[in-house]
Amino acid sequence: MKIYTGRGDEGMTDLRDMSRISKTSPRIEAYGTVDEVNSLIGLTRPSGYDDVDERLQGIQNHLHIIQADFASPNADDPDSPHIEEHHVEKLEDWMDRLDEELEPLQSFILPGGSDVGARLHHARSVCRRAERRAVALAADEPVNDAAIAYLNRLSDALFVFARVLNEREGVPEESPTY
Repeated sequence: MKIYTGRGDEGMTDLRDMSRISKTSPRIEAYGTVDEVNSLIGLTRPSGYDDVDERLQGIQNHLHIIQADFASPNADDPDSPHIEEHHVEKLEDWMDRLDEELEPLQSFILPGGSDVGARLHHARSVCRRAERRAVALAADEPVNDAAIAYLNRLSDALFVFARVLNEREGVPEESPTY
């Protein structure tokens, strides 16, 4: 199978149902930004911590599901993969467990720290953009609400993961000065 088809040379691409859509469509923008988050998370693996890597791999799979979900113009298509509430709950469970390693936040922190911590902060900020793109898409077209909730929760999870990795690496958090 060839990777290239030439079908996108005129600015159009295929959705899951094989309908054609402009590459500038909010739908393409939404799942393309989710792909960016997924790629950024891939840059952090291996992180040096098996428990974190296992969770990040799960998240990457979930993001792939969201991409497929957003690539379906019919949000209720039973043949399309869907993120569900239990995926959101899994993120919450992972956050709660990792948060036990951390001191409570006393103020905002600057994104950065160790190499893997900084990469996860970057992924978090792109995740926020993916969420905004998904919300914009949902304003005009049907979208799986659980996918939007997942992206919202994921940005929180990536924040916690970054803090945990920085803590494990012995890199102190820095607060902004006002």
